[in-house]
Amino acid sequence: MASGIFAILDDIAALMDDVAVASKIATQKTAAILGDDLAVNAEKATGFLSSRELPVLWAITKGSFINKLIIIPIALLLNVFFPAAINGALVIGGFYLAYEGVEKIIEYFFHHAPEVLETVEITEEDAAVAEKSKIKAAIVTDFILSVEIVIIALGSVAEKILSIQIMTVFVVAIIATIGVYGIVALIVRMDDTGYKLIKHSNNKGILAKVGTLLVMLLPMIIKFLSVVGTLALILVSGGIFVHNIEYVHHLMPQLPIVAQETFFGLVAGLLVFAVVAIFKKLFTLFKLKI
Repeated sequence: MASGIFAILDDIAALMDDVAVASKIATQKTAAILGDDLAVNAEKATGFLSSRELPVLWAITKGSFINKLIIIPIALLLNVFFPAAINGALVIGGFYLAYEGVEKIIEYFFHHAPEVLETVEITEEDAAVAEKSKIKAAIVTDFILSVEIVIIALGSVAEKILSIQIMTVFVVAIIATIGVYGIVALIVRMDDTGYKLIKHSNNKGILAKVGTLLVMLLPMIIKFLSVVGTLALILVSGGIFVHNIEYVHHLMPQLPIVAQETFFGLVAGLLVFAVVAIFKKLFTLFKLKI
């Protein structure tokens, strides 16, 4: 009886060891997309009132966990019964990310908001609606990025037994979510930490200087992450096309991989943007006629 229990424990220990090794490899392979995920979600999680930053970030984090709980079982089933569908889902997600990235670029260069001369009072209801809208957009983007993280992690253990595949993908998903949103939380609370240091030190000494530096750095970091997040959307989408569409993969072999990903991400984003703009125009005309 005792020997049987020890044998089971030994098997569990061996399985955990295999999962740890597989998770390390999978995490290394998803490191680039995790960096992109951080930049994109940091940009998405900023721009709220200080008192709402952590609640909003927690709402997005919960959405991210739910996304992965939805994606992982579907990805595992598709990997067993219909592996071709995984590439299809990746490509569709790539078009969405490309569109979002290109839309941000076009918005920045061509659709600057007109200067408002009069003060417009924003009600709590308007603020709540805007907050919910931004949370929803962040969760949708997280869903697309989570698909790629899960599929890359799954691909790194494709030759392993099913139990190792399942546990490895779950470990990577948990690390990705906690790691990304934990760092985002640290970023968005930099200014509050800075103000507390300044107050605690009575605006004197090294602590006051550190606090002032944190307050000054936050807007610069947010602006930097906004740019990086937009570029990440383009690069991630382009990478999906280059690595999952055979024709695209061999289309421009002379170009560096980053140039290929940027080019195809921009082209795909512009195409989707044009299609969306046409449909919006047609919808507006149809609505006016009615």
